[in-house]
Amino acid sequence: MGTRRLSAYTGQAHSYNQDTGAFQPYRHAIVDALPLTRGQVVLDVGCGTGLCCGLLREKVGPRGSVLGIEESAEMAAVAREHIAGEGWHNVTVVQSSAEDAQIALTADAALFCAVHDILQSPGALRNVLSTLRPGAWVAAGGGKWATWSKWPDPMMMAVNWMVGMLHAPYVRSFSGFDRPWRHLERLLHDVQVREMGFGGGYILTGQTPAHP
Repeated sequence: MGTRRLSAYTGQAHSYNQDTGAFQPYRHAIVDALPLTRGQVVLDVGCGTGLCCGLLREKVGPRGSVLGIEESAEMAAVAREHIAGEGWHNVTVVQSSAEDAQIALTADAALFCAVHDILQSPGALRNVLSTLRPGAWVAAGGGKWATWSKWPDPMMMAVNWMVGMLHAPYVRSFSGFDRPWRHLERLLHDVQVREMGFGGGYILTGQTPAHP
């Protein structure tokens, strides 16, 4: 975990929800893009303080389950406190990097919400996707550099300046930020990518291969 991420994901863990409150509509949009049915099992990869856990639980219902994976001990502790306070007995959080997480179940879907660093790790993606059933749905979303040619250069520069300022505390490296999904799309079928926020954000959906 890089130095830049340490302050945002450790010392500021208790203020993370407030600091990133403006992103909540985007979290809703990314979760909404993930096809889930009642009773399914879903992974929340890089779950942070659990801001998507409740949204996912609403979709899978009390008979489904949500498993969060979070590297930061401080963020995981905040998530567990919130989960306990809500009484969500079917939501759990594993403190581990996505590369090393030992997931002792077969999941029906996975969410990667605002986790650019994880998406840039092929090892993390292979580890997570290896636990999904064939044909499982995957959704990912977050920030990206705006590259749409239809926007005038000054507007693109303004969008990218704002995107950079918003994401800098939470991104170890902006490498791959023009196409954050480039590693993930190689592992999925039927990939669809929708850009949003004048090209400064995206939502991807796809499925694991039907046959291993």
